[in-house]
Amino acid sequence: MRKCKIFVGNSHPELGQLICQRLGTQPASCTLKKFSNGETSVQIGVSVRDEDVYIIQSGSNQINDHIMELLILINACKGGSANKITAVIPQFPYAKQSKMKKHRGAITARMFANLLIMAGADHVVSMDLHAGQMQGFFSKPVDNLYGAPTLARWIKQNIDDFQNAVVVSKNPGGTKRVTALADSLKIRFAMIHTDRRRSQDIYLQKQKQLELKKKKLLEKKRRQSSEIDGDQQEYDNIILTNELQTARVIQGHVVDDDYPSIENSDTESNYTSISQPSSLLLDQNNQGSYALGGTVDASMNSDDDDDEAINIKQEKLITLVGDVSNRVAILLDDMIDKPTSFIAAAEHLRMNCGAKKCYVVATHGIFLDDCLPKLESCKYIDRVVVTNTYPISLEQRAKNKKLTVIDVSAIFAECIRRDHYGESISVLFDSLVAL
Repeated sequence: MRKCKIFVGNSHPELGQLICQRLGTQPASCTLKKFSNGETSVQIGVSVRDEDVYIIQSGSNQINDHIMELLILINACKGGSANKITAVIPQFPYAKQSKMKKHRGAITARMFANLLIMAGADHVVSMDLHAGQMQGFFSKPVDNLYGAPTLARWIKQNIDDFQNAVVVSKNPGGTKRVTALADSLKIRFAMIHTDRRRSQDIYLQKQKQLELKKKKLLEKKRRQSSEIDGDQQEYDNIILTNELQTARVIQGHVVDDDYPSIENSDTESNYTSISQPSSLLLDQNNQGSYALGGTVDASMNSDDDDDEAINIKQEKLITLVGDVSNRVAILLDDMIDKPTSFIAAAEHLRMNCGAKKCYVVATHGIFLDDCLPKLESCKYIDRVVVTNTYPISLEQRAKNKKLTVIDVSAIFAECIRRDHYGESISVLFDSLVAL
């Protein structure tokens, strides 16, 4: 492509090379290094005057260094009189910090967006932002590409009888993403809710409520019919079809109803008690109530698993809304960074809800610490499917047989080509027809 330069950062050189190969070009020359005191140095080796510049830099395990590298590279191109500078960020860093989760917290994703614009970026391209409102953080155009069409194509080609599969969201915050994929595949969807505020007492109350509902239905049938014989047999035949399956989760795993509850120790006195409602703890500490969102809602949102070390010590209730019996369950999320919630959801789907298989599917495979080995060792997970927006080493891919990495370089290459020539890229949001 004429009048166009593509720079590839150090965060994900493999993806950058794939994009350049699809565009039939080579990455532009630049030197990225560090001084002995840790400072980042960038030296551009070609002229960028009056040219469209595309800088490919994704998230990585050295995120802060690579963010600084991206900002310096953008500013260097701006100082070199580039016509237009586009930051191509497949996995947007600090995406989970797009809202104030706790009081006196920072909205770090907005701050990073401001840094990109101040450095000189004229356009930002990313894929599957963690929250849609992040596009409003920028004062410049943002194109949020979707990985769902690529994932949908993989599902059609690799899952037998996918027409009867069910796409499952592991938390309420991902339902919009799940329904979009289910609509494109024309299949069913379901949702899992993990409640961290209930205890075993509430769970037992639910079971009693179901028994009471059965008795009420029987009484109603008695009034409608004059025959009273066979009441016990009629009671046993009553089946409540509310499509709700609930189980207990302790230490990150699904347990039986008679499993003993966790007792609070002295070291856990700051955490919510299993036997004592969290609202009482708030009243005792004069921290307010749940009104207008409440302090508990800010720190115990089921959409976020950042405080896993704390949450894993709390007993939770996991509930499936939907039906996956004798079907393939596809657990969908935008990223996989920690394993606990995925393992608990897979155990619940297979052990209690009757799912035949369970696939964990996401756009970004971040896999922090021992996440990937734990998913690999879970016997209830049949396959882990991610795209290559985040760097995954060849060693990791070889060790984990359940892992499948899908190449999305074609989408970014086509986006760059269309943007450079002034063509519409809206077709990339819905399908892969143009590729």
